[in-house]
Amino acid sequence: MIFIVSFLVVLMLVGAAAASVFKDLISAVIAAALVSLVATILFYFLQAPDVAMAEAAIGAALTAAIFIIAIRRTKRYEE
Repeated sequence: MIFIVSFLVVLMLVGAAAASVFKDLISAVIAAALVSLVATILFYFLQAPDVAMAEAAIGAALTAAIFIIAIRRTKRYEE
């Protein structure tokens, strides 16, 4: 169990670093959504399924969708 949680924490750190490095904003949003998705899995392992469902719905899905819609209406690449 501790190996899985450690792997997920490392995956979150890699996703957060990737989101801050990407110049393509869509890729950055996807990396940020990956961080939120991994947080959802960690909340489930911590036996907080209600928090996990809220994080999945709002953090991973809704926020990513709003960011992608906003990026599609503006420039996709950061200058």
